Amino acid sequence: MKKGILLFCLFASVSVYAQTDVFILEKKGENIKTFAAGTEISLKTVYQQWFEGTIELIRHDSVFINGIPFHYKEIAAIRLNRKKLNYRTDGTLLMAAGAGVLLLGTVNGLYRGDPVKSWYTPVSYITAGGLLLLGYLILKSANKTYTLGGKYTLQYLALGANKN
Repeated sequence: MKKGILLFCLFASVSVYAQTDVFILEKKGENIKTFAAGTEISLKTVYQQWFEGTIELIRHDSVFINGIPFHYKEIAAIRLNRKKLNYRTDGTLLMAAGAGVLLLGTVNGLYRGDPVKSWYTPVSYITAGGLLLLGYLILKSANKTYTLGGKYTLQYLALGANKN
């Protein structure tokens, strides 16, 4: 009985890996983000192509995204999506509100029968322009792109048992 348990533990430990390899995105030596198997990633290669997907495996200095392997030196930029706010919805709503201010001025002017020059006041132009600009800026800031090379680097850390 004891020999059976000992053999089971021996064979079970052979096929179990405690850690996998990881990539670390650094800014001047500080860790910004760690990427491991199962992490969502969006990257740009040195061939000017963007790829998005889940990291399936990191092995031998390569990352496998949706079955396509990349050497980590082929990665030119990494895009991270910001998640604290709902940037896409908030930006779109603000832009719709800015367009709504202009549409409301037109509808009110038509309804009252006012001349076209008096449909809008400077305040309505400023309000609509501010909402449109703020919505556009929020949409553009939904993700941050880290271009590798200067102050951003990608480090490969081999933690797995198979290091050959």
